[in-house]
Amino acid sequence: MTKYYKSLFVAAVGALALSTGAVAQSSGATAVEANAFPNFAEESAGEDFDPAKIEALEARMAQFVADGDTKGIATLLVKDGKVISQMKAGIRRLSDNAPITEDTIYRIYSMTKPVTGVALMALYEEGKFSLDDPVSKYIPEFENLKVVKSFDENGSNVVLEPLEAQPTMRQLMSHTAGFAYGLVGDDPANKAFRDQNILASPDMQSFIDGVAKIPLMHQPGKSWFYSASVDVQGAIVERLSGMKFGAFLKTRIFDPLGMDDTGFAVPADDYDRFSDVFGYHPVTKDFIRVPFPRVAFKPETIGMESGGGGLVSTMSDYARFCQMLANGGEFRGARILKAETVKLMRTNVLTGDQKVNIAGTLSEAVVKTLGFGLDFGIIRNDGVNGTVQGDGTYFWGGAAGTWFWIDPVHDLFFIGMIQRFGQNGPDTDFRGISRDLVYDALKND
Repeated sequence: MTKYYKSLFVAAVGALALSTGAVAQSSGATAVEANAFPNFAEESAGEDFDPAKIEALEARMAQFVADGDTKGIATLLVKDGKVISQMKAGIRRLSDNAPITEDTIYRIYSMTKPVTGVALMALYEEGKFSLDDPVSKYIPEFENLKVVKSFDENGSNVVLEPLEAQPTMRQLMSHTAGFAYGLVGDDPANKAFRDQNILASPDMQSFIDGVAKIPLMHQPGKSWFYSASVDVQGAIVERLSGMKFGAFLKTRIFDPLGMDDTGFAVPADDYDRFSDVFGYHPVTKDFIRVPFPRVAFKPETIGMESGGGGLVSTMSDYARFCQMLANGGEFRGARILKAETVKLMRTNVLTGDQKVNIAGTLSEAVVKTLGFGLDFGIIRNDGVNGTVQGDGTYFWGGAAGTWFWIDPVHDLFFIGMIQRFGQNGPDTDFRGISRDLVYDALKND
């Protein structure tokens, strides 16, 4: 394996907390009504947006393909439950240049995390747990976790200390519990995740057993660090519900919302719709298909059902999920969560030195606009910090470039779907460019 392919392989494994079991499949009559949303045929800028600027938004999204920033792209803008804009450009498959279509299936990776959070909060509503409960109440394997106190610049001479307090469910859902992930960081905890290949665990119990042997990065509640905590949440869903994680998602979220193409693997009959995922080749200066089995999302190529990054989905399916959240937990008669629970999830819980800054890559100005709720990033707009999104906008993205946000102030959401690992490739701000163009097109409402 060449050094280039090894780098892509690491990116794929890091992006994909591997998953098995639940396969996306049609749920029959339960999804008939939901299939009318989103209705792409009724796309209209309406009274809230400047039609010329919506055209400019769509043209700029298509330009990403023309410029070689991605092989394919699809975007969707919905306001007040109506499709304002939808576009698609480019290809989903390199071998025959098959185009992006409305029903293309994408790896959504970490856009799985909000789905997992909704599943866990459905159990919260049933009184299965409290946000102040210790995680070890449901994962007793974590009762004797240690914490990294110090280590030298080489990551050796590690000194551990005991927990000052057990990490709580609230901390678990806000990435402040102290768990590592292994995607970035040269500290002993993150290195252990990589060295022990924790994200490639074959099943949920193996994952939990592996995490239990790795110390926390810091004392619970001290700071924010993007972590494997959402995979832990998937395990808790299993233990509290008595169901396999994928089966719970299908029964409680996917079937009620008509998300027929969302699951942990792509059925053979639907594989033609599944997009390639592309990686940038530094020699050819182009994106090429990533060939590894671990990005194939076939039942035989994946491991545990990953709450942190294991789902595939379509634009329409994820739009139904977003509309449910925008509606306060309900979609076309299917109540998934109470409105107050959705509000709780999208409320910033960070305090003091807890700042969202993945791998230290964000400027101080951007960090000031960010908070974190329960499995959602939060935009904080105080009127002076320069952000154009409504205060309390909640969002996240995925490792292959997918992104979304839901703005409760303007009752709109936006989804972007691409499939590329950007390491060593063009440094393209898909999210920022789309955000600025959407709000430029939005008239004062």
